[in-house]
Amino acid sequence: MLVTYFGGLLRWEKVKRGIALFGVEVYDTTLRDGAQSEHISFSVEDKLRIAEKLDELGVHYIEGGWPGSNPKDMEFFEKAMKTGYSSKIVAFGSTRRAKMAVDEDENLRHLLEAGTKTVCIFGKSWDLHVREALGISLGENIELIKDSIAYMRENGRRVFYDAEHFFDAYKRNREYTMQTLRAAQDAGADVIVLCDTNGGTMPYEVEKITAMVRKEIKVPLGIHTHNDADMAAANTIMAVRMGATQVQGTINGYGERCGNANLCSVIPNLKLKLGVECIPDEQLRKLTEVSRYVSEIANLSPQNNMPYVGSSAFAHKGGVHVSAVEKNPETYEHILPELVGNRRRILISELSGRTSILRKAREYGYDLDKDTPATREILRKVKELEKEGYQFEGAEASFELLMKKALGTYRSFFEVKGFRVIVDTREKNELVAEATVKVRVDGIEEHTAAEGNGPVNALDNALRKALEQFYPTLKEMHLMDYKVRVLNEKSGTGAKVRVLIQSGDSSSSWGTVGVSENIIEASFIALADSIEYKLMKDLEKG
Repeated sequence: MLVTYFGGLLRWEKVKRGIALFGVEVYDTTLRDGAQSEHISFSVEDKLRIAEKLDELGVHYIEGGWPGSNPKDMEFFEKAMKTGYSSKIVAFGSTRRAKMAVDEDENLRHLLEAGTKTVCIFGKSWDLHVREALGISLGENIELIKDSIAYMRENGRRVFYDAEHFFDAYKRNREYTMQTLRAAQDAGADVIVLCDTNGGTMPYEVEKITAMVRKEIKVPLGIHTHNDADMAAANTIMAVRMGATQVQGTINGYGERCGNANLCSVIPNLKLKLGVECIPDEQLRKLTEVSRYVSEIANLSPQNNMPYVGSSAFAHKGGVHVSAVEKNPETYEHILPELVGNRRRILISELSGRTSILRKAREYGYDLDKDTPATREILRKVKELEKEGYQFEGAEASFELLMKKALGTYRSFFEVKGFRVIVDTREKNELVAEATVKVRVDGIEEHTAAEGNGPVNALDNALRKALEQFYPTLKEMHLMDYKVRVLNEKSGTGAKVRVLIQSGDSSSSWGTVGVSENIIEASFIALADSIEYKLMKDLEKG
């Protein structure tokens, strides 16, 4: 089935020419392949937070990393396996090493220790890599593939086999490449994933080769593409058309070199263009939110012109476009933006902004009317803050506090009378930061100092130390993450910065944001919001 516009409404059309109408499983590798992007370095907490969002999105599999490659990935698996996600967590690794017995191979042992029910193992399909990268015979490589998959199956694991460099290999030595796939199939692989590892294959090649493989291999096929020729999403779609039932990719297309297939394009293309079921409609409406959330955690600016989820994807500016879209969105939009959780932006109108505020308010349980003074005040404040550089994706706590202030339901728990931070050099040239904070609570002033391993840590310690005697539950709270983004780089050291802070306690976590030309002030704004939010939630719990 295919979703299209018809008189401003949605309708379903039958898809012809043999396009697949089966369901497809979505396999997300943002935490592993996406983390190999040049400018990304996820902490364990980052990975857990992203995994939670991916689970909400409804992806079937979340590849958590390569256990054994670094302590961070093992810690992720230890924590993730206790969370009870609906999505299945997958551990990634390679076939056994040459000259190493399968039950003695450290890589395979770590895969088992990760505790996942499903593992993904990659192996060599290209004879070039077998001879020059591994330095072994073609026959030995076949044994690596068979032994590794069979060993995982014997230990009760489902196995996805990533056929690395498959399309390049197939074009150069079809006979041997297919031999590697048959070895994986015979060893018990549950899914065989065709990989365009170098990202240079064209869509017509993927279409033809996948169709030929489908005739010979009976195990379900998957597709894993890279974007070096800007064809990753198109190649993924072509593979699905030819029978692939698992798609692998990353949120926002993050990945090594030019990135991976962008699931933020692949998922809606499958569901809305091909009519292929992959995630439920309700989860599809979270796609834009997840895209922007992951970009915030990655500390990268969202790409405004990204299809489906970019802030400009449904933006219309003046003239003929605006006039036409206001009469009938079908004139300049290929889908309803709400289907993917995005929104139409009429850049010369405030109406769309007001609608956005109402939608965001509903997410937090506030039922507002677009013409009430509170709505207008929230809209005015949001526009004012966004102009200054604020962004509330990933800072949901700051936005909820803003709404409560506009609605008159906000309670002030403390007043900051002033703060100071000093960075000093002590013995052995060690830098130590000291912060002093003066606050007032119910007419009582408290002046406190604290040290930290940096100015922000010192401020956090001082502020909470001053308030803990009034609000003992703040002892449960801790700073989980801290990120800084320069907003106007051309201004050099005088540029504005946006600080995003993630805080948490024993039961939840929340994000807050601050903006200023002074990084300490921006940090303090975000810190104060984080404490206000904690106290507000504690009060609501009673």
